[in-house]
Amino acid sequence: MGQMNHTMPGGMVMPGKAMQKPVAAAANTAMDEGQVKNVNKAKRTVTLQHGALSNGMPPMTMAYKVKDASWLDKLKPGQKIRFATDPADGGMTVTQIEWVK
Repeated sequence: MGQMNHTMPGGMVMPGKAMQKPVAAAANTAMDEGQVKNVNKAKRTVTLQHGALSNGMPPMTMAYKVKDASWLDKLKPGQKIRFATDPADGGMTVTQIEWVK
C-alpha cells in the first residue's frame, strides 16, 4: 500500500505508511521479587510485599489470586519468592512462582 496521509482529530494530517494491524499485547513473563506476608486458602490468595514491578505497579503490599491453588500449601509467611503476574477478572493473578533460597 505505500504512503498514506492520516487525518488526526483537529484536522492535523500525519504523513506515513499504511496503517498496520495492531500487535497483540504479550503476556507479562518478567519475574519480580517479593516476600509472602499471608496465605489465604479460602480466598485462594497470597499477600505479597514487593518493590516496583516490571509491569509498572509501584511498591506495595497486596493480595494476589494464584493460578495454581496447590502453591498455597508451599507458600509460608516470610518466604521470599520470584513471581510473574497477569491481570485477570478485575485483579492481578500470580501465574508463575520461583522459590528463592
